[in-house]
Amino acid sequence: MVEFGRLLTAMITPFDEEGELDYGQARKLAKSLVASGTDGLVIGGTTGESPSMSDDEKVRLFAEVKEAVGDTAAVIAGTTDNNHRNSIEISKEAEKVGVDGLLLTVPAYNKPPQEGLYQHFKAIAEATSLPGLLYNVPGRTSLNMTASTTLRLAQIDNIVGVKEASSDLVQITQIIDGAPDGFRVWSGNDDETFPIMCVGGFGIVSVASHIVGLQIKAMMGMLLEGEVERAAAEHRRLLPIFKALFWVTNPIPIKYAVNRAGFRAGRPRLPMWEADEAFTSKFDPVMDGYTIDLPV
Repeated sequence: MVEFGRLLTAMITPFDEEGELDYGQARKLAKSLVASGTDGLVIGGTTGESPSMSDDEKVRLFAEVKEAVGDTAAVIAGTTDNNHRNSIEISKEAEKVGVDGLLLTVPAYNKPPQEGLYQHFKAIAEATSLPGLLYNVPGRTSLNMTASTTLRLAQIDNIVGVKEASSDLVQITQIIDGAPDGFRVWSGNDDETFPIMCVGGFGIVSVASHIVGLQIKAMMGMLLEGEVERAAAEHRRLLPIFKALFWVTNPIPIKYAVNRAGFRAGRPRLPMWEADEAFTSKFDPVMDGYTIDLPV
């Protein structure tokens, strides 16, 4: 199976002035992210505004991005939602266009029991040969996937890891401690990468890596080399931008930041909306305190 890498970017989706998906800019952004430290790209996730895209748009976006980056980065396709059968069909389509893995997100709204989560993800994993990355994000879904459910799913050969955004360090540590060999845990929040890696986590599925990817990678490298104090200092330095990017609902801040950095990404699709002056007046000074790694 393809190695996903430690620094994965949950990529925004560029739209043009008419609100149509801008595939050319998506290809350009994907290559720019790889050039600024990204090992793999999560396409069509929360940050990519997946609820606002049609199935056809998603599948074409997966194909375009994979063609753009080739073997320089893994492409992990966000193919799942709370429609089980549709999740299987889009996952099969994603496999046909050459993606490297699937993002298996805990479904929102219908709030299934833990056994439902297990059977849902097990069936999707069995429907393709692709490796799957689980995604637990209770803040979005109103449902926590427990450590025991995650560890049951970890026994399935092509479920290779989890993006953990529960912010429950005890639960995350239990998953790391109980996981079989080869099953990895990625932080789902930029401000938690340092503590999660300190207890054995593998990496981060990042939003901030759109603009400070090389700096995040450097911090992770310090940890991996055992330079914990230097990594901690770098984590503290980056913490203000990590927090500012979530002052209002993701991906509004990161889309604003990418546009402000000089890369045309367009506005979010409704029901999301552009960042307002109340946000930008506070955000701009924070952003200006950092070197921007994204080549534009």
